[in-house]
Amino acid sequence: MTSTSDSPEILMVAAEASSSLYARRLLEHWKSQGRSVKAFGIGSREMEALGFEILGRSEDLAVVGIQEVMAHWGDIKGAFHRLVDAAKVRKPKVALLLDYPDFNLRLAKKLKALGIKVVYYISPQVWAWRQGRVKLIRKVVDKMLVVFPFETEFYEKNQVPVEFVGHPLLDEIHSELTDEKLRSNARARYGIGPQDILLGLMPGSRNSELKHHLEVQISCAKELVKDDPNLKIALLVAPNFSKEQIKAQLPQIDFPLILIQDEPFHMISLADVILCASGTATLMVGLMDRPMVIMYRMNALSAFLAKAFVKSTAHFGLINLVLGERVVPELFQEQASVSELVRHLKPLLKDANLRKEISKQLDRAKTRLGNRGATVRVAKSLEDLWSET
Repeated sequence: MTSTSDSPEILMVAAEASSSLYARRLLEHWKSQGRSVKAFGIGSREMEALGFEILGRSEDLAVVGIQEVMAHWGDIKGAFHRLVDAAKVRKPKVALLLDYPDFNLRLAKKLKALGIKVVYYISPQVWAWRQGRVKLIRKVVDKMLVVFPFETEFYEKNQVPVEFVGHPLLDEIHSELTDEKLRSNARARYGIGPQDILLGLMPGSRNSELKHHLEVQISCAKELVKDDPNLKIALLVAPNFSKEQIKAQLPQIDFPLILIQDEPFHMISLADVILCASGTATLMVGLMDRPMVIMYRMNALSAFLAKAFVKSTAHFGLINLVLGERVVPELFQEQASVSELVRHLKPLLKDANLRKEISKQLDRAKTRLGNRGATVRVAKSLEDLWSET
């Protein structure tokens, strides 16, 4: 079954929380334009509600680390084969692969052999680790759509067709997020007063991240509340989890904990300081000018391999990479102990002037990520490819 020009088919892989948000925005854009696009592949429940045909759920496939991947290998392998089989039958105009590099680069190789155009959106961090993958990217990817300006030079140097589209998170920031009256009213609904300091906990959007981060972050909060009983603590629940799932994994708590689930930027706007798992969330927090401490923990084997592979970058926190300097602390593996995290958080919670200074530095990220409208530019790039086929 070959797609028609009036209603082209597109295979999409959005296997993680951030990727599924960007893919959802693309589907919403086409819908708002009255454009009929038959999209199928791996995505979220929100994408499915927009008519996306699910062949694998991002909620089931968002894992990181060798041991975690092996534990979910059956789900991952099954989704991979369903995608390849569907591509053989349906011959979509183009495939849009978002992040998730080990899976997507292997899939790109299969799709290329089938004569399907491959567009990669949200680049693997090949400029930071495992740079040898760029040779495979050159062979199997027709176009890289990158969201960081420094990625453009890397791909041009390696003869990979590339377009800088800007970062889609810029489109998520709206005026109400910076309205102090609205923020004050929203905080009040959770019992947070104008003079209260709120620490937001963001342990991550993957099950493996919850396993490694949740208890550590709760322990940090416990120590900080001992030091300052007036401190407010909120656990910001990622969109792909339910509050019930989070409650089931919480350790015993002897201090007031507020559970909040909302659009990520809305949740972040309520906090004064964030303890944040490394990943796209650090960009969200940075774009909201919120001081943060970045952490990441994983199983020992995955951590050993990560340290071995990361050769050419001074930072692992995306916000620090964008800013080109260590604006906020980042603590990896054994460094991300309760005592060290607390040591870095205390000054941020106690010193309003320090928070203002860091917020000012973080504000520079907005101008480094391009202009708003990334989703529209991605749509145009895909539509240009459709017209060529």
